[in-house]
Amino acid sequence: MAETDQEFASVRCHKLRIALFLSAMRHFRNELQAKGWMVEYHALGKQASMDRGVSFDEILQEDVKRLKPERLLIVQPGDLRIQNQIQTCADRLGIELQILPDRHFYCSPAEFAEHANGRKSLRLEYFYRGLRKKHNILMKDKTQPEGGQWNFDHDNRQSFGESGPGDLPQPKIFRSDSVDREVIALVQQRYPKHPGGLQHLTLPVTRQQAQVFLNRFIDNILPHFGRWEDAMWTDEAFLYHSRLSAPLNMKLLNPQECVTAAVQAYRSGKAPLNSVEGFVRQILGWREFIRGVYWLKMPEYLELNHFDHQFELPSFFWDGETEMNCVKQSMQHVMAHGYTHHIQRLMVLGNFALLWGVHPRLFHEWHMAMYVDAVDWVSLPNTLGMSQYGDGGIVGSKPYCSSGNYINKMSDFCKHCRFDYRKRVGADACPFTTLYWDFMDRNSEALNENPRMKFPMKNLDKMRTKPQEMAKVKERAGQLRTTWG
Repeated sequence: MAETDQEFASVRCHKLRIALFLSAMRHFRNELQAKGWMVEYHALGKQASMDRGVSFDEILQEDVKRLKPERLLIVQPGDLRIQNQIQTCADRLGIELQILPDRHFYCSPAEFAEHANGRKSLRLEYFYRGLRKKHNILMKDKTQPEGGQWNFDHDNRQSFGESGPGDLPQPKIFRSDSVDREVIALVQQRYPKHPGGLQHLTLPVTRQQAQVFLNRFIDNILPHFGRWEDAMWTDEAFLYHSRLSAPLNMKLLNPQECVTAAVQAYRSGKAPLNSVEGFVRQILGWREFIRGVYWLKMPEYLELNHFDHQFELPSFFWDGETEMNCVKQSMQHVMAHGYTHHIQRLMVLGNFALLWGVHPRLFHEWHMAMYVDAVDWVSLPNTLGMSQYGDGGIVGSKPYCSSGNYINKMSDFCKHCRFDYRKRVGADACPFTTLYWDFMDRNSEALNENPRMKFPMKNLDKMRTKPQEMAKVKERAGQLRTTWG
């Protein structure tokens, strides 16, 4: 096992992301050693001069020469770059590399490729139904979906309304131990200028902690998850979301036990079907679908850029300093926790990047740097594909873009913002609303070809009958880019 500076310093990773990964690695090392395993472990020093190498393959090459193994065995990494790096190292050394399948998934890359073969397009719904049937999850008599329908998405889109979320169930928080404190001190010493803070290293870093974390979610939070999974509220980072993505992606949990626990909660009457199905769909459906797309489409996928967007991210994506309340609210959670839930990722931060015209690969790299649960296989299709529509429809059937109206509908952010979500032009016009119409106009030729964009394109046609209004929108969008670019 090797901690490598290359993984943290090539892009300025969030301090909490670095600390979480290092803590989980060191705890796992200690557990293995306690069980009698011999572990070759390269730990980062407080100074770069203390390291044995910058990259994983440099350290591996040195250890292979020293230890003289017969062959190398690895579980398939979650990053094609890492897999290629290790393969190149093995070829250079003339040693056999055996890549073992990753058992933390329901569907292998080969099975997904078989599913995709001959299909004109890939759609989550059909893939998800197939896995439900194959594994007999939330099924009646192995043929019909529980509750008579495959998903309950229409029940899971409610906002909190004027009253807000009320008293929220609190997730389990883990106190720092000596390993955590050691890692925090290292990150503070070695990466002082990286974004984010280290006050909230509270996620699971061991298998035992992860199981406690899962149980707390199932018992206290899952019953309310479905109804409000798309809602947002001021100063609330977690609401009814599980935050299981980080322990899942670090392999502290496996998806089967998460799905099984949720289904058992439904069977025993502890959680309603809409919440359980929504949770199951995220893990059994979306998580597996995204991974399948990654291994099917890489490496070409990384460079896709459907709208030919070329802008860089505004500076507030790194420090959270902005007057847009919805972005500020979302970014304060990124800075503090390395986390926001999926609507803030997709419909606030991702939506803004799309409307702004950020290069989709740059948005992916930002997401990889700033989120504690980001791994290449899950981040790339979600950011470049789902969020930025850089793949032209491989992952999502339409661009996920909106004006400020959606954010106002699903949160209380707009009530506390100096911008007016209803206005397209003027000094107090919502930047989302201005940039939405600018985006629609700039990309109208490409968007006209998408049948799911017919309604917004009709609205654009109406706006174009007022050329002076559209000219003001374009002028305002240009002013924003000059000011924030």
